[in-house]
Amino acid sequence: MKILIDFFPIALFFGAYKFYDIYVGTAVLMAATVLQMALIYRIDHKLQAMHKITLALVLVFGTLTLVLHDERFIKWKPTVLYAAMALALALAVWVYKKNFLKMLLGSQLTLPEPVWMRLNMVWVVYCIFMASINGYVAAYYSTEAWVNFKLWGYAFPLVFIVGQGFYISRYLTPDASKSS
Repeated sequence: MKILIDFFPIALFFGAYKFYDIYVGTAVLMAATVLQMALIYRIDHKLQAMHKITLALVLVFGTLTLVLHDERFIKWKPTVLYAAMALALALAVWVYKKNFLKMLLGSQLTLPEPVWMRLNMVWVVYCIFMASINGYVAAYYSTEAWVNFKLWGYAFPLVFIVGQGFYISRYLTPDASKSS
């Protein structure tokens, strides 16, 4: 169910873009993201920091796209989001000596400290990769190609999450999950 909630704003954006244009698609994306966050809030009774950041960036970059009638803003939003995530994860570990992944997921998973550190570093590299690839497509390809990339580029996070699951599964014991 959660994967559908995560995917529906981009699917609606894609459909609106294909039937209308980038500006209608952007408005639909903004509305769908607000609805998505409302659903997440209703289910979880809270929004994670990442949800709040995503919502803020979609609304800010979407508004800039619509008001200035400049599609570059919405195309660069994912690059800014991923770069900010990479920076936050890296600074948290290297400067503040805190592991955000462990802080977010530690109540649900019991993993050895070196595994948490490797996961954090893998997330930093993944976010840099995603920021770079989106920036490259946004800068050097047409809007049509970028929109198609946004839809089919969802394979990257799916493969990443599945790979992560395989990696951490060997460290989990039957009683290691703290979920009730």
